[in-house]
Amino acid sequence: MTFSEENYLKTIYHLTTSLNAGVSTNAIAEKMETKASSVTDMLKKLAEKDLVDYKKYQGVSLTINGKLAAKMIVRKHRLWEVFLVEKLHFSWDEVHDVAEQLEHIKSEKLINKLDDFLGNPTEDPHGDPIPNAKGEIKKMEKHLLSEMEIGEKTICVGVKDSSSDFLKYLDKQQIALGSMIEIIEKECFDASLIVSVDGNGMTISNKIACNLYVKTI
Repeated sequence: MTFSEENYLKTIYHLTTSLNAGVSTNAIAEKMETKASSVTDMLKKLAEKDLVDYKKYQGVSLTINGKLAAKMIVRKHRLWEVFLVEKLHFSWDEVHDVAEQLEHIKSEKLINKLDDFLGNPTEDPHGDPIPNAKGEIKKMEKHLLSEMEIGEKTICVGVKDSSSDFLKYLDKQQIALGSMIEIIEKECFDASLIVSVDGNGMTISNKIACNLYVKTI
Protein backbone atom coordinates (compact mmCIF):
# COMPACT_ATOMS: atom_id res chain seq x y z
CA MET A 1 0.00 0.00 0.00
CA THR A 2 1.03 3.59 -0.56
CA PHE A 3 1.33 6.02 2.35
CA SER A 4 -1.87 7.69 1.16
CA GLU A 5 -3.80 4.41 1.12
CA GLU A 6 -2.60 3.63 4.64
CA ASN A 7 -3.70 7.08 5.84
CA TYR A 8 -7.16 6.53 4.38
CA LEU A 9 -7.51 3.12 6.03
CA LYS A 10 -6.48 4.53 9.39
CA THR A 11 -8.90 7.44 9.06
CA ILE A 12 -11.81 5.14 8.14
CA TYR A 13 -10.91 2.88 11.07
CA HIS A 14 -10.97 5.75 13.57
CA LEU A 15 -14.23 7.14 12.17
CA THR A 16 -15.85 3.71 12.19
CA THR A 17 -14.77 3.14 15.79
CA SER A 18 -16.32 6.43 16.95
CA LEU A 19 -19.50 6.19 14.83
CA ASN A 20 -20.10 2.42 14.98
CA ALA A 21 -21.54 2.66 11.47
CA GLY A 22 -20.62 3.15 7.83
CA VAL A 23 -18.59 6.27 7.17
CA SER A 24 -19.60 8.91 4.61
CA THR A 25 -17.19 10.29 2.02
CA ASN A 26 -17.83 13.78 3.40
CA ALA A 27 -16.74 12.68 6.90
CA ILE A 28 -13.53 11.24 5.47
CA ALA A 29 -12.92 14.35 3.35
CA GLU A 30 -13.38 16.61 6.39
CA LYS A 31 -11.07 14.51 8.55
CA MET A 32 -8.35 14.37 5.89
CA GLU A 33 -8.88 17.95 4.72
CA THR A 34 -9.39 16.99 1.09
CA LYS A 35 -12.14 17.00 -1.55
CA ALA A 36 -14.97 14.47 -1.53
CA SER A 37 -14.16 13.62 -5.16
CA SER A 38 -10.61 12.67 -4.14
CA VAL A 39 -12.00 10.46 -1.39
CA THR A 40 -14.30 8.70 -3.87
CA ASP A 41 -11.37 7.96 -6.18
CA MET A 42 -9.35 6.48 -3.32
CA LEU A 43 -12.27 4.38 -2.03
CA LYS A 44 -12.61 2.78 -5.46
CA LYS A 45 -8.91 1.84 -5.38
CA LEU A 46 -9.22 0.40 -1.86
CA ALA A 47 -12.34 -1.53 -2.84
CA GLU A 48 -10.45 -3.10 -5.75
CA LYS A 49 -7.87 -4.33 -3.22
CA ASP A 50 -10.63 -5.80 -1.00
CA LEU A 51 -9.79 -3.37 1.81
CA VAL A 52 -13.14 -1.55 1.96
CA ASP A 53 -16.78 -2.16 1.08
CA TYR A 54 -17.93 0.91 -0.80
CA LYS A 55 -21.26 1.71 -2.43
CA LYS A 56 -21.99 5.18 -3.70
CA TYR A 57 -24.27 7.17 -1.36
CA GLN A 58 -24.23 4.34 1.21
CA GLY A 59 -20.95 5.04 2.96
CA VAL A 60 -17.91 2.85 3.38
CA SER A 61 -16.79 0.19 5.85
CA LEU A 62 -13.61 -1.81 6.21
CA THR A 63 -13.44 -5.41 5.05
CA ILE A 64 -11.83 -8.01 7.31
CA ASN A 65 -8.56 -7.48 5.45
CA GLY A 66 -8.95 -3.71 5.61
CA LYS A 67 -9.66 -3.69 9.34
CA LEU A 68 -6.61 -5.83 10.10
CA ALA A 69 -4.41 -3.63 7.90
CA ALA A 70 -5.73 -0.51 9.63
CA LYS A 71 -5.07 -2.02 13.07
CA MET A 72 -1.48 -2.77 12.08
CA ILE A 73 -0.97 0.88 11.07
CA VAL A 74 -2.48 2.01 14.38
CA ARG A 75 -0.28 -0.54 16.19
CA LYS A 76 2.88 0.91 14.62
CA HIS A 77 1.82 4.49 15.32
CA ARG A 78 1.09 3.88 18.99
CA LEU A 79 4.19 1.76 19.61
CA TRP A 80 6.35 4.52 18.15
CA GLU A 81 4.61 7.02 20.43
CA VAL A 82 5.50 4.88 23.46
CA PHE A 83 9.11 4.65 22.25
CA LEU A 84 9.36 8.41 21.71
CA VAL A 85 7.99 9.22 25.15
CA GLU A 86 9.61 6.48 27.23
CA LYS A 87 13.00 6.14 25.51
CA LEU A 88 13.63 9.50 23.83
CA HIS A 89 11.74 11.59 26.39
CA PHE A 90 9.48 13.46 24.00
CA SER A 91 6.50 15.09 25.71
CA TRP A 92 3.09 13.55 24.98
CA ASP A 93 2.04 16.57 22.90
CA GLU A 94 5.05 16.19 20.55
CA VAL A 95 4.87 12.56 19.50
CA HIS A 96 1.87 12.41 17.16
CA ASP A 97 3.42 14.13 14.14
CA VAL A 98 6.64 12.11 14.39
CA ALA A 99 4.72 8.84 14.78
CA GLU A 100 2.68 9.79 11.69
CA GLN A 101 5.91 9.43 9.71
CA LEU A 102 7.22 6.32 11.47
CA GLU A 103 3.94 4.39 11.14
CA HIS A 104 4.63 3.80 7.43
CA ILE A 105 7.73 1.68 8.06
CA LYS A 106 7.00 -1.70 6.45
CA SER A 107 9.22 -4.06 8.47
CA GLU A 108 7.00 -6.34 10.57
CA LYS A 109 10.12 -7.78 12.22
CA LEU A 110 11.19 -4.30 13.37
CA ILE A 111 7.77 -3.52 14.84
CA ASN A 112 7.56 -6.84 16.68
CA LYS A 113 11.06 -6.32 18.11
CA LEU A 114 10.07 -2.77 19.09
CA ASP A 115 7.01 -4.18 20.87
CA ASP A 116 9.16 -6.66 22.81
CA PHE A 117 11.78 -3.98 23.57
CA LEU A 118 9.08 -1.78 25.12
CA GLY A 119 7.69 -4.65 27.21
CA ASN A 120 4.61 -5.24 25.05
CA PRO A 121 2.64 -2.17 26.17
CA THR A 122 -1.15 -2.24 25.84
CA GLU A 123 -1.67 1.54 25.83
CA ASP A 124 0.04 4.51 24.19
CA PRO A 125 1.04 7.74 26.04
CA HIS A 126 -2.50 9.11 25.56
CA GLY A 127 -4.21 6.04 27.00
CA ASP A 128 -5.33 4.61 23.67
CA PRO A 129 -5.14 0.81 23.29
CA ILE A 130 -2.36 -0.75 21.20
CA PRO A 131 -3.39 -3.71 19.00
CA ASN A 132 -1.14 -6.74 19.37
CA ALA A 133 0.51 -8.51 16.42
CA LYS A 134 -2.76 -10.37 15.72
CA GLY A 135 -4.84 -7.19 15.76
CA GLU A 136 -6.37 -7.99 19.14
CA ILE A 137 -7.12 -5.06 21.43
CA LYS A 138 -7.36 -5.27 25.20
CA LYS A 139 -10.62 -3.70 26.30
CA MET A 140 -10.46 -1.20 29.13
CA GLU A 141 -13.36 0.16 31.15
CA LYS A 142 -13.29 3.93 31.03
CA HIS A 143 -15.68 6.85 31.35
CA LEU A 144 -15.53 10.57 30.75
CA LEU A 145 -14.80 12.59 33.87
CA SER A 146 -17.95 14.61 33.15
CA GLU A 147 -20.02 11.45 33.74
CA MET A 148 -18.70 10.85 37.25
CA GLU A 149 -20.65 11.65 40.42
CA ILE A 150 -19.68 13.72 43.46
CA GLY A 151 -17.46 11.75 45.82
CA GLU A 152 -16.22 9.29 43.21
CA LYS A 153 -12.49 8.65 43.17
CA THR A 154 -10.98 8.00 39.77
CA ILE A 155 -7.68 7.65 37.95
CA CYS A 156 -6.95 9.34 34.61
CA VAL A 157 -6.50 6.69 31.92
CA GLY A 158 -6.70 8.64 28.66
CA VAL A 159 -7.76 11.66 26.67
CA LYS A 160 -10.50 12.05 24.07
CA ASP A 161 -8.86 15.13 22.60
CA SER A 162 -5.20 14.44 21.83
CA SER A 163 -4.47 17.84 20.29
CA SER A 164 -1.23 19.55 21.25
CA ASP A 165 -3.07 22.49 22.83
CA PHE A 166 -5.12 20.25 25.11
CA LEU A 167 -2.14 18.15 26.17
CA LYS A 168 -0.12 21.29 26.94
CA TYR A 169 -3.03 22.58 29.03
CA LEU A 170 -3.07 19.34 31.02
CA ASP A 171 0.68 19.63 31.58
CA LYS A 172 0.18 23.12 33.02
CA GLN A 173 -2.48 21.77 35.37
CA GLN A 174 -0.23 18.79 36.23
CA ILE A 175 -2.85 16.32 35.03
CA ALA A 176 -1.41 13.18 33.42
CA LEU A 177 -2.12 9.50 32.95
CA GLY A 178 -2.26 7.98 36.40
CA SER A 179 -3.37 11.18 38.14
CA MET A 180 -5.85 10.53 40.96
CA ILE A 181 -8.96 12.69 40.49
CA GLU A 182 -11.74 12.96 43.07
CA ILE A 183 -14.99 14.79 42.31
CA ILE A 184 -15.62 17.27 45.11
CA GLU A 185 -18.46 19.36 43.69
CA LYS A 186 -20.41 19.98 40.46
CA GLU A 187 -21.55 23.45 39.45
CA CYS A 188 -25.15 23.49 38.19
CA PHE A 189 -24.65 26.68 36.17
CA ASP A 190 -21.93 25.57 33.76
CA ALA A 191 -21.33 21.90 34.71
CA SER A 192 -17.76 22.70 35.76
CA LEU A 193 -16.19 20.48 38.41
CA ILE A 194 -14.33 21.21 41.61
CA VAL A 195 -11.89 18.34 41.92
CA SER A 196 -8.85 17.12 43.78
CA VAL A 197 -6.00 16.09 41.46
CA ASP A 198 -3.34 14.14 43.34
CA GLY A 199 -4.40 16.03 46.46
CA ASN A 200 -4.42 19.50 44.84
CA GLY A 201 -7.76 21.30 44.58
CA MET A 202 -8.78 22.94 41.29
CA THR A 203 -11.73 23.78 39.08
CA ILE A 204 -12.12 21.98 35.75
CA SER A 205 -14.40 23.25 33.00
CA ASN A 206 -17.02 21.00 31.46
CA LYS A 207 -15.07 21.05 28.18
CA ILE A 208 -12.01 19.62 29.95
CA ALA A 209 -14.10 17.06 31.84
CA CYS A 210 -15.67 15.92 28.56
CA ASN A 211 -12.22 15.15 27.15
CA LEU A 212 -10.66 13.23 30.05
CA TYR A 213 -11.12 9.47 30.37
CA VAL A 214 -11.05 7.98 33.86
CA LYS A 215 -11.80 4.74 35.63
CA THR A 216 -13.12 4.41 39.15
CA ILE A 217 -10.91 3.10 41.93
